[in-house]
Amino acid sequence: MPKRKSTTEPIIYALSLKQPWAALVVHGRKTIEVRRWPTDRRGRILIHAARIADDRPEAWKWVLSDVRATAQRTGGIIGTAELFDCVAYQSRDAFAADQWKHLNDAAWFDGRQMYGFRFRRAQLLPFRRYPGWMRFFPVEPET
Repeated sequence: MPKRKSTTEPIIYALSLKQPWAALVVHGRKTIEVRRWPTDRRGRILIHAARIADDRPEAWKWVLSDVRATAQRTGGIIGTAELFDCVAYQSRDAFAADQWKHLNDAAWFDGRQMYGFRFRRAQLLPFRRYPGWMRFFPVEPET
């Protein structure tokens, strides 16, 4: 875990997503990230592209030419977005109603409650190689 240089520096957190999902978030095409766990975290977070990409063709069908270069970046921070809400999906119908925001097929909902992290004001940043983690993790400021 990175250590802060001083106690006055704010802790900046990141969330790791597999590609192409991370690229779709920072380009504003995907505004909900679905997880099996909820979060109370709110505010600006960094978007980290996991080292291993999602190899399913249904993930890559959303990648158009303007997103392709970002989607090729793995193992680092690629952008930022404001996490402003976490919605609970308790039914397949509710999950399907938001499909155009999270981009997952309705069949992905298996009956267990899922959570949608809602993002807005996404922004692409210069790539910064950085190790990730499957949940939120603190990121050291660049020196």
